[in-house]
Amino acid sequence: MSAASLDALIGALTCLPGVGRKSAQRLALHLLQHDRDGAERIVESLREALRRLRHCRQCRNFADDELCSICADPARDQATLCVVETPADVLAVEASGAYRGRYFVLLGKLSPLDGMGPEQIGLDLLEQQLEEGRIREIILATGATVEGDITAQYIADLAAARDITATRLARGIPLGGELEFVDSGTLSRALAARRPD
Repeated sequence: MSAASLDALIGALTCLPGVGRKSAQRLALHLLQHDRDGAERIVESLREALRRLRHCRQCRNFADDELCSICADPARDQATLCVVETPADVLAVEASGAYRGRYFVLLGKLSPLDGMGPEQIGLDLLEQQLEEGRIREIILATGATVEGDITAQYIADLAAARDITATRLARGIPLGGELEFVDSGTLSRALAARRPD
């Protein structure tokens, strides 16, 4: 029988995606046996992130301030908006180095069966930004899933009603694939070869 605090640590680590009980046990034992300083850095970094991070008021990505560094950057193309499902997707697109516009993070996708309607993913906020008239192109970078396609079509219709060009990521993104798992070279080519939706 193991110590209660070790069991609690293993249980806590299983909340991470893709981490089952065995992986959590391996991580916990490694940190405790071989890298207690690393464990302290994780604790402090997580505590600081929980205390400071919030959603950017403009794009909904994570930020330390009211605006994230991308929205606050005047050198970014203000007329192009890349709509993604998650903050991880922003990181993936940024790693490609192929995009210099702004983002809008949905924090989900339309899925009525899961209670995810337009309001739950912030489409009312997106509509407000479209009404301002600064955006000329929306890049629909939702996942290549049924829900991602439905979400992209909904947003394309919002754009069309305001004479805003809507393009969709092209070649290289596998059907059923999630954007955060696509390598930067493939993502760069998909951004370059986007097409009207």
